[in-house]
Amino acid sequence: MKERILVKATELFMRYGIRSITMDEIAAQLGISKKTIYQFYADKDEVVDAVIGEEIKQNEEECIHFRNDSEDAVHEVLMATVEMEEMLKGMNPLIMYDLEKHHPRTFKRFKDFKQQFLFTAIKGNLKRGIEEGAYREEIDIEIVTRYRIESIFMVFNPDIFPHNRYRIHDVLNEIAYLFLYGITTSKGRKLMEKYMQQHTKNNKHGMYE
Repeated sequence: MKERILVKATELFMRYGIRSITMDEIAAQLGISKKTIYQFYADKDEVVDAVIGEEIKQNEEECIHFRNDSEDAVHEVLMATVEMEEMLKGMNPLIMYDLEKHHPRTFKRFKDFKQQFLFTAIKGNLKRGIEEGAYREEIDIEIVTRYRIESIFMVFNPDIFPHNRYRIHDVLNEIAYLFLYGITTSKGRKLMEKYMQQHTKNNKHGMYE
């Protein structure tokens, strides 16, 4: 039952945002009483924390997978971009605003994930790309890492990209391509072109292969 509650809450939060979904709504969707939810979760804050905790865990596992299974650093970035694009297609972009505004404890947990795990993963990708000759060796790794993290999450900011004017996954892709074109060598750009052509050819699979 605890797992069922978590799955349903995740589905509802992702589709409609966090603020608009109540414990009553989660219970109604599951066909159970709100009292049953409280047997497993003390309040909505705890449900939100569990949902975001699971999302963070999955993201960490995916980052490790992309690192291990990619052909090179450019491939790693493009694989991660496609995976995030698929996730964003079913996500309400207001979820980040709701998290920051109404669930500060869990938002801090998310910020820690960005500043620690994600920072290390992106920094590792940059070092890998330089070693492989795909990224320019003169880039400042610390600065570019911080830029990359913030540019990824910029897509959620409605002041910059109003959600009624821009499709969030289109913004994500454009930012990823700009990032790569800015740091790649001629070798890296050739790799980009190769993977993008493969992706266009095999687009039904939704992955850079």
